[in-house]
Amino acid sequence: MNMHPSPIPVADLSPVHVASACAGSTILALDLGTTTGWASLVNGIVHSGTATFRTGRYDGGGMRYLRFQHWLEQLADDSGGLASIYFEEVRRHIGTDAAHLYGGFLATLTAWCERRGVAYQGVPVGTIKRFATGKGNAGKEAVLAAMRERGFQPADDNEADAIAILLWAMETRGGVL
Repeated sequence: MNMHPSPIPVADLSPVHVASACAGSTILALDLGTTTGWASLVNGIVHSGTATFRTGRYDGGGMRYLRFQHWLEQLADDSGGLASIYFEEVRRHIGTDAAHLYGGFLATLTAWCERRGVAYQGVPVGTIKRFATGKGNAGKEAVLAAMRERGFQPADDNEADAIAILLWAMETRGGVL
C-alpha cells in the first residue's frame, strides 16, 4: 500500500458532521478497483494512497475481497475507527470483468460497513469530476491535474479520484449543503 500525507493540514475547511454508530471520526474516500485509490481525513490531515488487490496464481476468486476486507479493518483500527466512507459510484463499465470486480468490491464494502455500523455513500462519477474540474465529463488527467493544483501529489488517477471524493465530502458535508 502506498501512502502520501497531504502537504498541508486542511483546517481551513469546515468540519464535517456525520451521524454514525461508530466511535471513530475518520472519513474515508475510495475509488474501488483492483488498484483502489483511497484518501482519509484523520485529525484534520488528509492521507492518501493506493492499495492493490490482485490475485495470485494460486488464489481463489474470493481472495482479493478477503484482502480488501482485511485492509478495511486495518485502516479502521489504525485510524481509531471510521465515521463514514464515501466511494465512487460507477454505473457504467467498459467491460464485463470490470463490472464484476467493482460489484465484488462494492458488496464487500457495504457488508463490512453494515457489520461495523459505518455510514457509507456512493458519489456519482460526474459529480466527482464536476467538483474537481468544473466539467462532469472530464478525463482522468484533468482530475489528476486538478488535485495537483490543490497541493496534493497523487501517484495515479485512482488516488486523485479518492482525494477528489474526500474533498467533495468535506466541502459539501456529503452533499447535504
